[in-house]
Amino acid sequence: MKVFKSLMLAGAAALTLAACGGGNDVAAELGISKPVVRYIHAIPAGPTVDFFNNNVLAQGSVSYEFVSGYNSFSSGATTLSYNTAGAGPTNPLASAGPFNAANGHEYTGIALVSSTLTPALTIIDDPFDKGLLNDQARLRVFNASVNANAGGAVDVYVIAGSATNPDITSVTPQLANVAYNAAVPASGSDSIYVDGGTYVVIVTDAGSKTELFRSAPFSLSNNADWLLVTVPTTGLSGLTADAINLLVANNAAGNGTLLTNAAAQ
Repeated sequence: MKVFKSLMLAGAAALTLAACGGGNDVAAELGISKPVVRYIHAIPAGPTVDFFNNNVLAQGSVSYEFVSGYNSFSSGATTLSYNTAGAGPTNPLASAGPFNAANGHEYTGIALVSSTLTPALTIIDDPFDKGLLNDQARLRVFNASVNANAGGAVDVYVIAGSATNPDITSVTPQLANVAYNAAVPASGSDSIYVDGGTYVVIVTDAGSKTELFRSAPFSLSNNADWLLVTVPTTGLSGLTADAINLLVANNAAGNGTLLTNAAAQ
């Protein structure tokens, strides 16, 4: 009976969204779809790697700044890992889990380096708590730039409008105090919501108004689902302090977009 009710609700919601032009993932919002996972390679000058889900190859032969599309998998105990391409799942460079993958949730596995520059893997759990009729864009940020703020936290401002150099003097960062190797909102919490439109993203040291990064104005569409990942612009052997770009992982299949630093140009 519960399954029948969920299917009836999904069908009714889909008809409603079709009528009003919405683009939400109804099954995910109702928590009846399989979990999905995407993979990001955020190790500057790192090796080409393979990602594994429970020791099964999930994404093969990817390099720095790669972002995969979402792939569905079975719920339950899950361990993600990665290894040098072709080396197989045994003795991985890094792994994370097991965690209990839940239906309706979106996961992101990010290969990066720890604060001591050893391989690490971090998982973000997005419960996807978006309302059925909400067509706003969703945003989350992850700090993978070990060279920013000497490996410390950053603030991220998401400024509406087309001004190429907006003044943030009296503005509060929407995504504040993002520690290295951590997300804001934190894993397990829902993303923040903003209206579709034109935006500029600015990254500073936490508590500072001095820019480390400023994007050119870009368009953020309604129903977009973006994870903003700060990444170093140079390899580990030549990391330049505070030289970062912004890697965008979005909800379009297989897409990652690199936003370069307009403030440095």
